[in-house]
Amino acid sequence: QVQLVESGGGLVQPGGSLRLSCAASGIIFSIYAMNWYRQAPGKQRELVATITSGGRTNYADSVKGRFTISRDNAKNTVYLQMDSLKPEDTAVYYCNANFARPASDFWGQGTQVTVSS
Repeated sequence: QVQLVESGGGLVQPGGSLRLSCAASGIIFSIYAMNWYRQAPGKQRELVATITSGGRTNYADSVKGRFTISRDNAKNTVYLQMDSLKPEDTAVYYCNANFARPASDFWGQGTQVTVSS
């Protein structure tokens, strides 16, 4: 049974930092691309950051220079370090594991991030 369990969300003031974690089980973690998505109320889910199995990273323009995605294959965990947070970063953040062939796609349950003073 595949499980992706996010943690680390919460309430933070603008300019603050949070570190999200996503622990995976039931998959060969090292071969999966790992993604962080977010969904704000009334908006579509958007891709925030990606890290490939080889460690290459990519970011949405809105978070470049502020967010950092990383992975620890020994711990089957992907992280999202979020710095200089803004109110517009408020959303539910979801962890996603993706493998191309055969197609496999798994999601976590989400963790709430609220940026407010």
